[in-house]
Parts: sequence; C-alpha cells; structure tokens
Amino acid sequence: MPTVVIIAGSKSDEKIYNKAVDVLTQEKIEFELKILSAHRNPDELDAYIKQSDAKVYICVAGLSAALPGVVASKTQKPVIGVPVSAKLGGLDALLSIVQMPPGVPVATVGIDNAKNAAYLAIRILNA
Repeated sequence: MPTVVIIAGSKSDEKIYNKAVDVLTQEKIEFELKILSAHRNPDELDAYIKQSDAKVYICVAGLSAALPGVVASKTQKPVIGVPVSAKLGGLDALLSIVQMPPGVPVATVGIDNAKNAAYLAIRILNA
C-alpha cells in the first residue's frame, strides 16, 4: 500500500500534481495517484478514503477547491492541500483550502506548489 496518496480533482491539474509525483519518485516514497472529484465522484472518493491505508494525503484542487476539506473530513490522517491557479490567480482556491472549520485541519502550500506538498508529506512521514 502507498504511504502517500495524491488525489487530484481533475486530469487537467496534471501539470501541477506531476510536481509532487516527481519529488516522491525521486525520494523513493511509495505513492498512488487518483483522479477523484469531490463534486463529480463523491461516492467513489468516500469509498476510496475508507479503504485507503495511506499515511498522508496530498489533494490538488482549483476553483471551489473543496477536495482537501472533504478528504480531511473523512480521515484522521494529515491532508495537504495544493491550490491550483485555475481562476483569480488561484486565490479563490487558496482561501477555500486554508479556511477550514475547527476540527477539519488541512495543511496548505502555495498556489501550484505541489513540490512543497511532497516535501511536507515526506517530513510528516519522517516525524
């Protein structure tokens, strides 16, 4: 089973999530990549999170950027949100990911910075 799971809301985010893929591959960290939208695939996302043994989740999301918060609401494992610069320079996604309600924490990296998400996941694994 992978220790890190990268979940992207859309294949169109490939340019962003591949930055995390590159770092995790280089560092020889077991990972899995899933394309699951919080809006288009909610049941599939829920089932996947329930069966996953991942230690850390990296969620790449733009626009409403609900994915990281939804994943964080379904697991007690660390979730790292990567806001994508789809609209408004990514500020809409950044604010959506960073403003989680109490009890649903999501670590957030800079806009389009999936590389830092991968490095943060590695630090979490090594803690």
